Amino acid sequence: MREIEAVYRSRYLGFRNALATVTGSQESARDVVQDAFVEALRRRQSFRGEGALEAWIWRIALRLAFARGNAREVLPLTEVAEPEFPEPGRNAALAEAVRRLPPRRRLVVFLRYFGDLSYGEIAEVCGMREGTVAATLAQARNELLHRLEQRGESA
Repeated sequence: MREIEAVYRSRYLGFRNALATVTGSQESARDVVQDAFVEALRRRQSFRGEGALEAWIWRIALRLAFARGNAREVLPLTEVAEPEFPEPGRNAALAEAVRRLPPRRRLVVFLRYFGDLSYGEIAEVCGMREGTVAATLAQARNELLHRLEQRGESA
């Protein structure tokens, strides 16, 4: 229980910021973060310690966030990941370029830059290898740079 509380205290903002890209607002993201940690506390006996506790909580939080967006059965993360900027008007060109990324790349970008997760944490949350995370981020950065250059925007 203390470990879950420690993750909450140290990583709340990362969870809220990244989840806001999925839920569409900081307010709804706060609700998802709260619900995710409540569920983590309720299900703490099911955490087998095979990976990082924080990654386990991220999986819970992402599934809750995606489930709130649609009523169908929750699919694997890479199949339902549709994060968006909570305030796309702040940088419309970048928001549009990110929106056009394939879902898996978009999710990895948001987990890295909004959730502040390490490559290893992203790998664990998404069920991929660290090298795949690195390659996915490199591909996403190249694609974003290309799209922004086409629009005459700077990265």
